Amino acid sequence: MPKTRQELFDCLDALGIAHPTTDHAPVFTVAESQSLRDQIPGGHTKNLFLKDKKGAYFLVTLEENAEVNLKSIHTLIGASGRVSFGKPEALMDKLGVTPGSVTIFCAINDPDHDVTIVIDAPLMDNDIINAHPLINDATTSIGREDLMRFLSHTGHEPLILKVSG
Repeated sequence: MPKTRQELFDCLDALGIAHPTTDHAPVFTVAESQSLRDQIPGGHTKNLFLKDKKGAYFLVTLEENAEVNLKSIHTLIGASGRVSFGKPEALMDKLGVTPGSVTIFCAINDPDHDVTIVIDAPLMDNDIINAHPLINDATTSIGREDLMRFLSHTGHEPLILKVSG
């Protein structure tokens, strides 16, 4: 059973990680979330749930305006051949969320470490990183080092690579 927003917050609390959260209308795209920028400081994210030809899954987290070449990203992230977007059913199965709610915090729903987490290096230039708390009707802010501590707690050691162009 996928973790809820409250279970994510309970985990962050147990780790002593501050996580101010702003509730807002559901947003499904980066364009829809642009209006929140003045209210919420820090780097804002977009996420790509990708699958390679051998069935390996990747969650790529980037700054919201970053661009990625999907025809060549596989050479950077260690995928077997070109990647495509993972299907909604696989997204729910592997990360416990629906399209529009994909977030770096989904690592909490991957106890078997079936998904490789990739963070675009420029995103890590931000002291504060903003992401959905497993649902797209809120934005949670977390410190860069705290994000790494959270990911380590979930058993994920992300690849921090320059994947944006």
